[in-house]
Amino acid sequence: MTALRDRLVDGAYALGWSAVRTLPEPVAVRLGHTVADLAWRKRGKGVLRLESNYARVVPDAGPERLAELSRAGMRSYLRYWMESFRLPAWSRERVRAGFAPRDVHHLTDGIASDRGVILALPHMGNWDLAGAWVTTELETPFTTVAERLKPESLYDRFVAYREGLGMEVLPHSGGTAFGTLARRLRDGGLVCLVAERDLSASGVEVKFFGETTRMPAGPALLAQQTGALLLPVTLWYDDSPVMQGRVHPPVEVPETGTRAEKTSVMTQALADAFATGISDHPEDWHMLQRLWLADLEPRPAPSPGERS
Repeated sequence: MTALRDRLVDGAYALGWSAVRTLPEPVAVRLGHTVADLAWRKRGKGVLRLESNYARVVPDAGPERLAELSRAGMRSYLRYWMESFRLPAWSRERVRAGFAPRDVHHLTDGIASDRGVILALPHMGNWDLAGAWVTTELETPFTTVAERLKPESLYDRFVAYREGLGMEVLPHSGGTAFGTLARRLRDGGLVCLVAERDLSASGVEVKFFGETTRMPAGPALLAQQTGALLLPVTLWYDDSPVMQGRVHPPVEVPETGTRAEKTSVMTQALADAFATGISDHPEDWHMLQRLWLADLEPRPAPSPGERS
């Protein structure tokens, strides 16, 4: 059953990449809205989780407002997928015209300094399009990390897709990614990391919209270890075909404190920057999973042997 499910999942993504990219753009937009609205009406686990997460972001929203937000959120999420399926067929001119970031001087100044730059993003807008814009408009390659997906063929498909957009992709698992990222940064390179959801369960506790969650320590640790510039980025859509974005001011390394204390301060600064962008454009934050510690299922207590 698992093997069959894996083949179906991989086949669905393959169909998306092969079929959706050939559609005229207005047709792809309408298809995305239709699929999003169908998923929203089904009120499945992902939609309910998205709505629950929006309740943290917009605490004064009533049920009607949250339903509106979750519908807009699903449309934004499907816009991400429709664009991603079509990105490999976009011309360089279409990629350049598809993204209009603000305060991009923080990034270009950092690239020019040769000290290395880390871009840290939440799951907003279309981070693949933003990455393609960096490799195309700024003509700057970068390194990123991808979660290992199941089935393995789907992970390979995502890696090939992102490499085709000019990215170097490292697997999240395996323990070697951090060292490679550090080397790229010491060489003056660019690293991009989606960084508001901790996949290791060993991240840094931060306050995010008034409640506790964990976010990855990697961006802050890399900045401390390599001297690279750490820049938060937020993305959003408006009513135009052009995605919007903002490169936030750098997160500085504190002058005093232990490494753990510095990491905590810097990760909280990232969380605050992410919260600013998400508050302004909650419907473009695609978080369909549990995020806050209060929502996570309690882990079973380890046995004495596991503790040791």
